Amino acid sequence: MQELATTKTTFKKIESEWFNYYRTLQEIKLLEEAILYPYDESDDDPTVVAGKNSVRDTTDPTADKVIRLTKHKQLNYLREITSAIETVYNALPKDRKELVHERYWCKDNNKDWEYVAHQCSVSKRQALRWRDEMVQATVEVLGWR
Repeated sequence: MQELATTKTTFKKIESEWFNYYRTLQEIKLLEEAILYPYDESDDDPTVVAGKNSVRDTTDPTADKVIRLTKHKQLNYLREITSAIETVYNALPKDRKELVHERYWCKDNNKDWEYVAHQCSVSKRQALRWRDEMVQATVEVLGWR
């Protein structure tokens, strides 16, 4: 089977997902909380009869929450992205994990490749090869092109 070339747009998207990994985890947490504990304005209004005309009025509220969690498209998409990143990251050798931390996950992620390569004790070209391999592996896990 021939490997499809990753488009430039996909490459940039994947790399931005690595940069935003921790922000995405926070977003997932917020979405899950919003689904599990939805704020209903009628809760503040004592004149509104509880459950009247409510879509969420089911006999099993736990099952209702599970269904909402599993069917939420944005939540599933974000989980898929973070899962792919975690899969690739966990398969990386220690030196490449160091590159991920230096380039993508430290607070000052505006470091250039010269600095990152120096911190990882490799050449800039080697650091860029590692990045390319990491992005390509993420593309393959996600099934993108």
